[in-house]
Amino acid sequence: MERIASFKINHMNLLPGLYVSRRDERDGITLTTFDMRITAPNREPVVDMPALHTIEHLCATYLRNCKRKDEIVYFGPMGCRTGCYIVMFGDLEPEDIYDLTVDMCDFVIGFEGEIPGASPAECGNYSEQNLEMAKYYISKFKNELTLYKRFNYLE
Repeated sequence: MERIASFKINHMNLLPGLYVSRRDERDGITLTTFDMRITAPNREPVVDMPALHTIEHLCATYLRNCKRKDEIVYFGPMGCRTGCYIVMFGDLEPEDIYDLTVDMCDFVIGFEGEIPGASPAECGNYSEQNLEMAKYYISKFKNELTLYKRFNYLE
């Protein structure tokens, strides 16, 4: 079996930041998958599940309601729990979604109230949420992103 592209990346070199992890084109339509790396793989603790679940609910809600909502395909957590994927229509670079990502972080950091979609009728694991830790991780990510502006294509 062919090794998938993401397993060819040396994760010991990854730092928190925003990266293009892949581009897919079909029938003239390009999808860009961004790697929103929240923690340094294998060097920092992974994001705990309740916080990551809250990040998923809040970021997905924000992106699907923002001014660029028609470009959003998907937002969701990585299985390794070191970050999330943002999938968008278009041949995009991290710089193209920098402001969107910062605004999304500000939404999470400033969020108060009930987490969208966190009821038994809306979510298969509604009770596993942690807003305060989600804010912690997203604040950490935003600080590193804005301070270091780490973005490029993963190779």
